Amino acid sequence: MQLEQHLAGFREAVDAFADSATTAGLETAVPTTPDWDVRRLVAHQGLIHRWATGHLLAEEVDVDETEHEGVTAADPVDWLREGADRLVSTLIAAPDDLSALVFLADAPAPRQFWARRQCHETTIHAVDALSARLGRYPRAADTWIGRELALDGIDELLTGFLPRPRSQLRTDEPLTIAILPEDAEQRWLVALSPQPPVTARGLGDEEADVLLRGSAVALYLTLWNRSDEVSDESLDLWAEAARVTWG
Repeated sequence: MQLEQHLAGFREAVDAFADSATTAGLETAVPTTPDWDVRRLVAHQGLIHRWATGHLLAEEVDVDETEHEGVTAADPVDWLREGADRLVSTLIAAPDDLSALVFLADAPAPRQFWARRQCHETTIHAVDALSARLGRYPRAADTWIGRELALDGIDELLTGFLPRPRSQLRTDEPLTIAILPEDAEQRWLVALSPQPPVTARGLGDEEADVLLRGSAVALYLTLWNRSDEVSDESLDLWAEAARVTWG
C-alpha cells in the first residue's frame, strides 16, 4: 500500500471508530480491551494521534496531560476527530525525505512509516470500539476492513513488530507458524525459538508446525488478538506473548 491508500484507510478507520463509539456510549465496556471503557479507548487513540503528530513535527507531547484532556473532553469523539485531522494534514504536508523516529524492524521511510503505523493503529482500535458496540469479539464480516489493508497490516505485525529484540514471542524448542490467507497469494512463515522471531515473506506451506488459514481480514483480526475467528491451540501462546502494548 502507498501513502494515499494508508491515509484513506486511516480516514475510514476514524469514521468507523467515531460511529461505533457514539453508538456504544462512552461508559460501555470494551470486550477486546477489558480494562477500558469506550471513553478511555477514545482518549488513548486521540493521544496516539497527537503523539504521532508530535514526532512528525518534532514537538513535545505531554502524554499524561494529553490523555487526561481526552478523558475529560466535553465531546471525546470530536476531540478524537480533531487530532486525527491534524495528523492527516501533517502527513500530507510532510516532505518525502522527512527525518523522524521509526521504531519497527524493516521500517519504510518516516513519512510512509507513520502513515502506515497510524492507519493500522487506528483500524485495530476502531475494531475495539466495534467490539463495544457489538458486546463481543468481532469477526471479519462485522467490519469494514478490505483485503489489501488486512494483508498490509499482517505484514506490518509479522515483519515489523515481531522481529524486534523486545519481542516476547519465543519458544524453548523451534516452532514454525505458516500464515496462509485463503483469498490472497501472500504468505508468511514465522520461525520461533529462544531468540526473537524471524519472519520470511513468501514462505509457508503444509510442512510448517502450525498452519493458520482464513480470509486476510480474519487473520488480521486474529493475529492482532481482536477476533477468535481463526482457532488453533498455538494461538494461546500468541495471545499471551505477541500482544503489542503502549509503553
